[in-house]
Amino acid sequence: MRFYNREKELKQLADIIAMSRDESQMTVITGRRRIGKTELAMHCGDQTILYFFVARKTERLLCQDFAREVEEKLGVPIGWPDSFASLFRYVMKLSQTRPFTLIIDEFQEFVRINPAVFSEIQREWDLYKRDSHLNLIISGSAFTLMKRIFEDYKEPLFGRANRMIHMRPFRTDVLKEILAEHNADYTAEDLLTLFTITGGVPWYVALLMDKGHTTKDRMLGYLTEDNSPFINEGKNILVEEFGPDYGMYFSILTCIAGGMRTRGEIEGALRESNISSYLNRLEHYYGLITRNQPIFSKESSKKTRYVLSDCFLTLWFRFFYKYQSIIANEALSQLDIIIRRDFDTLAGFMLERYFERKLRETGRYTRIGGYWDRKGENEIDLIAVNEIEGTAEVYEIKMQSKRYDPAALSTKIEHLLQNCKELRGMKITQGVLSLEDVGGEL
Repeated sequence: MRFYNREKELKQLADIIAMSRDESQMTVITGRRRIGKTELAMHCGDQTILYFFVARKTERLLCQDFAREVEEKLGVPIGWPDSFASLFRYVMKLSQTRPFTLIIDEFQEFVRINPAVFSEIQREWDLYKRDSHLNLIISGSAFTLMKRIFEDYKEPLFGRANRMIHMRPFRTDVLKEILAEHNADYTAEDLLTLFTITGGVPWYVALLMDKGHTTKDRMLGYLTEDNSPFINEGKNILVEEFGPDYGMYFSILTCIAGGMRTRGEIEGALRESNISSYLNRLEHYYGLITRNQPIFSKESSKKTRYVLSDCFLTLWFRFFYKYQSIIANEALSQLDIIIRRDFDTLAGFMLERYFERKLRETGRYTRIGGYWDRKGENEIDLIAVNEIEGTAEVYEIKMQSKRYDPAALSTKIEHLLQNCKELRGMKITQGVLSLEDVGGEL
């Protein structure tokens, strides 16, 4: 699959290269695994790019790998440095007379190899950056570690990055463009399936498109093929993040993925009396769940509902982790039956997320959310507000538009206005968004 989108990020990287010709620049690229951080860095636009991948080796062996990269790309013999500090110093000095880009990928792995590297890089960077012309791009897959390394004021590299680029999944219009290029006859159901499985994460999208899985049927079939990369993907990207406590975190995420949206429901299912610390870390530290509240609610509202922030992980916990015994018994054909049986329920939930994201992408609204009362009733799927213009659009989300009941929604809006004074006096319109609108303009 070709390189799509990222125009904004590419413009930023081009600007940074220009600034590095004056003095060295450090850019940190963050984002979930598979989001395309390395691919973006390699498209930075520089003519000379050194690529250091921090594999789980000894520091000495890594330096040997890096030294070969320097010699091959720059044609400069540097011997066999046995410390990253000396190698990095040499690279910084080389860039004084020859500007180039250095990408350090999986940077957080230095935590295991030699944590002192962070202090050593800080020292060399502070000494040489003003007189050198290195475009340093650092990326890593362990979000929590990367966040700590560069955003914790106690860490040596705090404040050293000139620019932080946080990568997000493809926009909905980009997903549509990609699918259309690979399947000109795609349906709205195909596009929703692609969104439900991938959430716009480039690596997942490429897996499907490159293998010709461009219809709902073929996408679902690929999930449970022998050696499908999706089967263990969730575990592969999260076990390292959670460490030995991953069992409790996985259990909580499974509950949320299965439709348990309140703390009470989750605690009841797990027979645990207090999971607040886990929920807090999942939300604020790992960024894996989102705490939703009715629109215009106060932060202290007790009407909180939790959802998984990531589309693919929602699917993975809903099917692969929940039914791991089936996978262990090599009964993937049976899991395929379950996925096909239950997928539309998940897709219905993802339809709401699709339209919420699509509305956010327009940039027309100051506030977007849903509404429900204390009893979890009078629920409204999507409300998009422009507080500057004094307008609000209220939507029901239905797979089939014919199931939309305008009168029922009007009654809910009346209840909403009784309990949400911020919307009183606004011009309110109501309608339905359905599968028919997927891929269209809003």
